[in-house]
Formats: sequence, structure tokens, C-alpha cells
Amino acid sequence: MTPVTLIYGTGNPAKLEHMRKMLAPLPVAILGLRELGIATPEPEESGSTPLENARIKALAYYHALRQPVFACDSGLYIEGLPEDLQPGVHVRIKEGKRMNDAEMIAHYAALVRSLGGRAVARYKNAICLVTGENEIHEHFGDDISGDTFYLVDTPHAKHAEGFPLDCLSVHIESGEYYYDREGLRSESIGMCEGFQAFFMALFPEHHTAP
Repeated sequence: MTPVTLIYGTGNPAKLEHMRKMLAPLPVAILGLRELGIATPEPEESGSTPLENARIKALAYYHALRQPVFACDSGLYIEGLPEDLQPGVHVRIKEGKRMNDAEMIAHYAALVRSLGGRAVARYKNAICLVTGENEIHEHFGDDISGDTFYLVDTPHAKHAEGFPLDCLSVHIESGEYYYDREGLRSESIGMCEGFQAFFMALFPEHHTAP
């Protein structure tokens, strides 16, 4: 199988490593923006949905690099919050200011505390791959979104840079923090397979049947 090299439009090393793990079964080599050594723009994520933001980022990086590039975006949705207060794609924004990891942990711990100390939540994900000026492939569906989980108000002692809310995430069925469980963060196996299926459908010539 001939491997495909794709650029992942992110400068976040944790997100890059996470995507590499999810796509590990495929003959796909993933490069992050920092590995290119090329200055790239910082797109303004002005979309109102994860798909809109993924498209904005992928197009901006493609126009800067002129190479196949994909971008992802996600939104956080919490049960018990009215629609106008949902974090959605603005998960890092509070009162117009971008929060760092520590500020996010403090903010969401306080928010969940106001909801009784525990709330059901879910990340909804989108991906956009640009392979040419008029070749845009995108997806926003349940198969690439995470399972529901609990957000709690007491942080776990561990904290991975770039994924601040993982330390507040608890597996619903077991009641255990995801950091105390084996596997990929708070994603399901189905989510990983969803991302794999997206790329396999676009590059079928690079895959063979088992």
C-alpha cells in the first residue's frame, strides 16, 4: 500500500499526536504545521458550527501551502444549559477572551458546579480536507463525534496540554476519570473508525482488503 502524506492544519502537538493515533491503522503520514517550517496564517475561526470553522481553517492553510491539508473543529454541548449558553465552537472563549488551559479548567469546573457538580456532555466533531482549489471534502456527523460523558467539578491530578477538559471528564458507565481508564481519552472506538472511514473513502486506491 502506498502511503498518503497529508498536512493536519493544527499547531497543537497534542491534537497532532491524537490524530496520528486514531489513523495509525491506515497508510497515512500526518504532518503538523510546526513540522513544515513554513509561516502559515492564523485563520479567524468565525464560524458558528464546527464544520464552518473546519472549512475556514482548511481553506486558509491550503491557500497558503498549496498542498492537501485537512482541519478539524469541535463543539462542546452540555445537557442542562440553554442553547444560547452552550459552549459550542466557543469552548475556549469567555466574555470575548480566549482562555488558556488553566482558565478553562477553572471555568468549566465552576460551570458544572452550578449544575450540581456533574453534567452530561458531548463533543461534536467536523473535518474538512482540501485537495485542490475546487476539491473540498467534509463531514460533520455522529460517527466522528465522541460518546456522551460526564463533566465534573473536581479536576483529575493529570493534565495534558491542549486537552484541558480531559481532567474533568468521567466515563458514564464506570464513573471513572478517563485518565484512569485505558484507551483514547473520551472517544469511542466508533469515533476512531469514523475518522478512518472518511479517509479510506477518499483514497480507496491506497487500501487493500484484509
